[in-house]
Amino acid sequence: MRNSSLPIATGIAVKYIQNMKNLKRISFLLVVMAFLISCATAKDSNKIITGKVTSIEGGKDGYTVKIDTDQKEVYFATISIVNLGGPQNYKQVKIGDVVSVKGEFWKNEDENHIKVTQIISVK
Repeated sequence: MRNSSLPIATGIAVKYIQNMKNLKRISFLLVVMAFLISCATAKDSNKIITGKVTSIEGGKDGYTVKIDTDQKEVYFATISIVNLGGPQNYKQVKIGDVVSVKGEFWKNEDENHIKVTQIISVK
């Protein structure tokens, strides 16, 4: 007596294996695309801003300043010893100072933020 369900089970197994291979290929392509997109956005994340310091809030190893630019933009700039590369690059600013800073920019909802990696000038 021959088991007639064996060819059906073999066919299902083959289709399952083919679907798994396709799923792996699609997953790999999605990972590669996500990596490429993240690299592309990271290239534009450095920015230089210049503006007037309107408020200062102290932090653990630095402070955050609110900077108003001539273009009517507002930035929250995080200035810390670690991000500036050590105490030799760290400067304290005052409300009313006009500063130029460089760093990694990101947008949080409707706020502009910058992690300062270089203080270019304080006037």
